[in-house]
Amino acid sequence: MFALFFTACGSDSSTSANNSNDDDISSKSSSSSAKSSSSIVAKSSSSQKTVSSSSDKVAELVDSADVIVGSMKDSRDGQKYKMVKIGEQTWMAENLNYETANSYCYNDDAANCTKYGRLYTWVAATTACPEGWHLPTQTEWSTLFTAVGGQSVAGTKFKSTSGWNSSGNGTDAFSFSALPAGSRDNDGDYYDEGDYADFWRSTEDSSDYAYSMDLGYDDGGAYLNYNYKYFGFSVRCLQD
Repeated sequence: MFALFFTACGSDSSTSANNSNDDDISSKSSSSSAKSSSSIVAKSSSSQKTVSSSSDKVAELVDSADVIVGSMKDSRDGQKYKMVKIGEQTWMAENLNYETANSYCYNDDAANCTKYGRLYTWVAATTACPEGWHLPTQTEWSTLFTAVGGQSVAGTKFKSTSGWNSSGNGTDAFSFSALPAGSRDNDGDYYDEGDYADFWRSTEDSSDYAYSMDLGYDDGGAYLNYNYKYFGFSVRCLQD
């Protein structure tokens, strides 16, 4: 069994991979054969090919003084999550770990859910976020890219400072702390822990495919792709 990773070419309302409204879109190469209450405090302080886009050239960086970190509690199960405000958006700064049908721990090991959060099929991901939060759209991811300086550097700034293979760690400059949680395929096999982080977007391409945002150990960019809906990917929730 092998997973196909496709280059996405569509906007949030796209239903066809033939549209060309996505910001910087590139294919991801896989090394495997498959592929609410809150408290806010101020913060103290695979080869992939990049296609140039205006979003990589724009936008001031958010000053570190404007990055706000805090926490929220999921009333459904009592789990607490770090959260971060970057620009005008407030994101969970950890992967969602709420257990639903069609969500999984990497290698079926509960310790990996504690470490990485759960891996969700796309259908499960669309309803997994707690009240007041949602699965982000392509446009919302693009807004985040702009806030951190563009899509071509977003991977370096999103990635955690440890845990990535082959010296692939990031700077975690905005406390987003993306971990290389890997993915799950339809056969129940797990791949790419330490190498890739794949996050579902709320936009679907067709009855079979939906869009994702992907980070790799070997690249500093962020990539917008589309994949089979049955893959298990991570979820980052965005506040409404």
